[in-house]
Amino acid sequence: MAAETSEVRWNVKKYRRAMGMSQEALADASGLSVKTVQKVEQGGHVLTETPHAVARGLGVPTSELFAAGVPAPVIGDEETRQSLVPLRMALMPPLGLDGVVGQGHASPDRLADLWREIMDAHALYRADEFDSVARRLPALLTRADAAVNTSEGDERQHAVVTHSLALLVAGKYLTQVRQYDMAYHALAEGIRLAREAGERRIAATGVVGMCWLLLRQDRFAECSHLAVTTAELMEPRMTEADGSRVGLWGELWMRAAAAAIRDNRPDDAKAARRMVARAAAGMEREDRTFPATWGGFGPVTAAIKSIEDCLVIGNSVGDARAVLARAEEDVLSSKSLKRVGKPQGANWARHRLDVARAHTILGAHQDATDELLAIRSERGAWIKHQPMARRVMADVLKSRKRTLTQDMREMAGYLAVVE
Repeated sequence: MAAETSEVRWNVKKYRRAMGMSQEALADASGLSVKTVQKVEQGGHVLTETPHAVARGLGVPTSELFAAGVPAPVIGDEETRQSLVPLRMALMPPLGLDGVVGQGHASPDRLADLWREIMDAHALYRADEFDSVARRLPALLTRADAAVNTSEGDERQHAVVTHSLALLVAGKYLTQVRQYDMAYHALAEGIRLAREAGERRIAATGVVGMCWLLLRQDRFAECSHLAVTTAELMEPRMTEADGSRVGLWGELWMRAAAAAIRDNRPDDAKAARRMVARAAAGMEREDRTFPATWGGFGPVTAAIKSIEDCLVIGNSVGDARAVLARAEEDVLSSKSLKRVGKPQGANWARHRLDVARAHTILGAHQDATDELLAIRSERGAWIKHQPMARRVMADVLKSRKRTLTQDMREMAGYLAVVE
């Protein structure tokens, strides 16, 4: 995965010069080649973890390197944006002086039926049926909004919660397909409605989703602050709380840890990981229910997200070996997985992408390809939306000295990676 460096280039140069460092000195402090540092300062496309390494070399938070600059044009998502026009219309209708303009009126629904259909759409999302989700969401959002407008009293409160749920599912889907402005609108409105209805836990679940969105936008400091403050408000009593509340609390700390490690704040990341471990210790099995949790949480999820930190911090042979060693031990052993349960599918698939990346670092190209093929067999639509998968495949094509196997060629074609 490549990082846009239009802002980074100027900030790296500014900090380096202010510290009296040469490009050679920065490369040495960052564990990078001089050529890579030069590429960063020239505004070239670099791997996502490169700014994190440079930030460590400069001794500043990674977020400092992404200070506002002139945005680069967005190219290549025209087809996605066009296919989501109905969802955009339902989610963000035009607003005039007399209110919403040109929006039709849906017939009143039985809220129980509407809730079930929203949960069905979420099940399709988890099954990677993204096209089906995109087709269903516009009508669900319109009907949920109509339910709020046509109900009163206790029924209206239930309708508001139902509308909130529809918005959170929309926000989850839109974040996955990287339509971030629409995703923010859906998540923010979903959180607001859940709070209005007094559903604090559903609102907190939405906050976990908001943190995921902020992570994807490299807004690390904001993500960390939001996750920590919400976790503090939602902290359960371990002896009294049910598993889902502990899981939600663990998810919030998991987001805080992910943001801190990416923002070059290792001490904060360690503190957050300790809280994640505390939450995981309070759960006997993985909890994958929604909206009790956002993406699921439990002992296995906590372990694989901690392993992910290894490749955020570094990209060395030692880091790769650490990933492979930890990927089979303790709670991740086959015996333990049968007892505790696997995490939610996307979390597990993301972990296997980390394993594939570790294989590429070690030059085990067929092992990396086998991991990608295994993910594809279970989550074919999901893997197409993962820049990490394309990056792993690109590394295989670039670094393999021998002739590519048929599997490698087929996987490269599936991910649209060109030699």
